[in-house]
Amino acid sequence: MTDAAVEHELTLWMTDDIPDRMFFAGRRWRVTDIPTRLRGSIWEREPRAAVGMYGWRFQATDDDGTSVVFDVFKAETEWHVHRTYV
Repeated sequence: MTDAAVEHELTLWMTDDIPDRMFFAGRRWRVTDIPTRLRGSIWEREPRAAVGMYGWRFQATDDDGTSVVFDVFKAETEWHVHRTYV
């Protein structure tokens, strides 16, 4: 597991409100499993701070065939990677 301490640009494309593709850390990724919806309690130790936050956990594969599991969350206007699992 890796915390995403370094911010990289993240663009997330959805199909029927479910993650389908993304651009992250200079690479294109395809979602290659069924994404799991994550609720606010996973993001913060203080539950009140996470009210209204949501995100997704999914495996994505880049053009070189590298697969990584991502936890992503939506802030006010943009998506962020919270954690990766290699």
